[in-house]
Amino acid sequence: RFTMAVIDFNAPAAHETEVAAVVAHNTRTGVRLFLVYVMFYGGFMALSAFRPVFMSKPFLLGANLAVVYGFSLIAAALVLALVYMATCRKS
Repeated sequence: RFTMAVIDFNAPAAHETEVAAVVAHNTRTGVRLFLVYVMFYGGFMALSAFRPVFMSKPFLLGANLAVVYGFSLIAAALVLALVYMATCRKS
């Protein structure tokens, strides 16, 4: 005789059993770090839109500010990701 397995879709998955306070802490941390990055990126966009001549001037080792700021955005994203990993906790 053949019987089908029954799946309980209402049962919590293993990853859903985190404490609500930990989830809230991690969420707040992520939002704060995201806002820091948005401000940094907003500065880049504002300079590009309203001061393009300023962005084209040499800034560091012959590279203009646009290039240096662009690479800084990439580095900042990686640093903020590391900060998020270090500050968020499992339980």
